[in-house]
Amino acid sequence: MVSSPLDVEIPRRDRLLILGCIAVVTLSAWAYLVHLDRQMSADMKNASEMAAMGMSMDAPWTAADGLFTFAMWAVMMVGMMAPTASPMFLLYAGARAGRGESAVSLATLAFGLGYIAVWTAFSALATFAQFGLHQAALLSVAMASSSNRLSGAIFLAAGIYQLTPWKGSCLTQCRSPLGFLMTHWRDGAAGAFQMGFRHGVFCLGCCWALMGLLFAVGVMNLLWVAALTSFVLFEKIGWAGSMVARIAGAALIILGIVVIV
Repeated sequence: MVSSPLDVEIPRRDRLLILGCIAVVTLSAWAYLVHLDRQMSADMKNASEMAAMGMSMDAPWTAADGLFTFAMWAVMMVGMMAPTASPMFLLYAGARAGRGESAVSLATLAFGLGYIAVWTAFSALATFAQFGLHQAALLSVAMASSSNRLSGAIFLAAGIYQLTPWKGSCLTQCRSPLGFLMTHWRDGAAGAFQMGFRHGVFCLGCCWALMGLLFAVGVMNLLWVAALTSFVLFEKIGWAGSMVARIAGAALIILGIVVIV
């Protein structure tokens, strides 16, 4: 339990430093994604030309392909999720300030690293999923599902999950950072990492199905990446975010049925 008030104002310098770090990480991730998107667009053009000449594009993955795909997912998850977690990072820093400690400290960094560790693990799982879809020849050159049934099933699964109690419970944790800190507080840098990791798990439980939509629309479809980032942010901090999540779930179910039919 937190033994000191959590509503202590963070020194302006510390607040700007924390937000600046989040902004630098986010912008760096997006800069990499934009660069990667341009590079992949050129590669896809070459691939289409090769396919038109009857050359197979179903080459097996190499270890380098796997590492590249993992890095792509990891950078993308950081770019998408870091901004949505900024209220929690600031509140945690404020809690440390309320305990007479520096808001910008090793513990604050450890909290952020714990959060990122969860999404790094998710990136590894997403890489294996992409590998499996590639092996089954279910991904297009643009890394989107080449099967309407698979795409529809992904939309359906995401929509149904949006309506489940698990989604609602995880979203509640994400929308109530103060309650999370009050019930999951741990002292020290190791405790901070555990707290960040646990919050990341709740965030993953809230958003994993939405991230899975990228397999239907294109793993590197930056318009969808930006839209999902904005939606997740609104779910977490927007007015009536829980209601919007359920409305989106119903819309995804309808879209899934339409795609399959």
